[in-house]
Amino acid sequence: MKIIQIDVFAKHLPMVSGYNMSSSTVGDPDTTVVALRTDAKLTGWGEICPTGPLPQVEHAGSIRADLDLLGPALIGTDPLRIGLIHDVMAATMDGGQGARSAVDIACWDLLGKYHNERVCDLLGGARMDPVSTYHVVPIGSPDGSAQLAEQLQEQGHTKLQLKSGGRHIDEDIDAVHAVANVIRPGVDLFVDCNRGWTVGEAIQVSRACRDLKFDMEQPCATYAECATARTHLHHPLVLDESATDLATIARAISTGVADGFGMKLTRIGGISGMRAVRDLCEASNTPTSCDDSWGGDIIASACVHVGATLTPRLSRGAWISAPYQAGHYDEEHGPRIVNGMIAVPPGPGLGINIPEGLFGPPIASFS
Repeated sequence: MKIIQIDVFAKHLPMVSGYNMSSSTVGDPDTTVVALRTDAKLTGWGEICPTGPLPQVEHAGSIRADLDLLGPALIGTDPLRIGLIHDVMAATMDGGQGARSAVDIACWDLLGKYHNERVCDLLGGARMDPVSTYHVVPIGSPDGSAQLAEQLQEQGHTKLQLKSGGRHIDEDIDAVHAVANVIRPGVDLFVDCNRGWTVGEAIQVSRACRDLKFDMEQPCATYAECATARTHLHHPLVLDESATDLATIARAISTGVADGFGMKLTRIGGISGMRAVRDLCEASNTPTSCDDSWGGDIIASACVHVGATLTPRLSRGAWISAPYQAGHYDEEHGPRIVNGMIAVPPGPGLGINIPEGLFGPPIASFS
């Protein structure tokens, strides 16, 4: 099989409900979709969608510029030889993980379609189907956050992520206490600061909440700051934004800096990169999630397929942005949350059907 054409599309994803965190408020993200078209008349779909320039090192403009470089280099290559595809991309440019991840996702979609297998089965098989997810409790008042946490548990959610940071830490401490006090047995709570605290603030929050059960996720801006705070914390530390590559993840595990990870699939190299993280975390008995920063059904399907292959007791869930945005690319099989769980799309590859013309004319095309 050979790639004969690559089309790049741009699409805004309208929001239907608010989503805020310490560094920003998300508003109508701009997603980039990649279609790899082959001489076998099969099309593989990939996607990359940062929430915006502030919380992510890449943005829509930089990703599309990277695809302008990668597109011509990939014409004529065999998308089923995914390792060789990565060799071509690495030889073409340094960096550009977002664009390269979108291409990787599209290759896995093609591999599944070619062999008539689901991506999760190509990765070793689904250990969970449906897959557990976690739901965000955005920054708000203590009473409002606690009320939402109770509602989400009523709806079947067993993993909640309380956003924090970007305000006085006394407000965060009050919110953590309010939410933790309504958490039911068997429900996991993560307090995610998205880099919003200083080292001192992270330590103060952990001390003030030392009798409460939760994981503290990415409290500080850098790996070094998180490592400094780690020895003074009374709660497990989960790295998210600092978990940028496999070497860093391995170092965080081996040195005891991280007790778990909130992984973004398109930050680590797509499905291929996340497979390596999954295997390392399983070998080291370290919990991880399989998420992404944002995106439509293509990214959501990739997260759910990989998330289904995680060891259940080590899974922190597979997050998708579907509850916050309008509509699906595939109205029948686009991933959605039901009672805190997400079913794996049933068809080959990513398991979703993208109607031709859905995204309008391509903004770039290579052949």
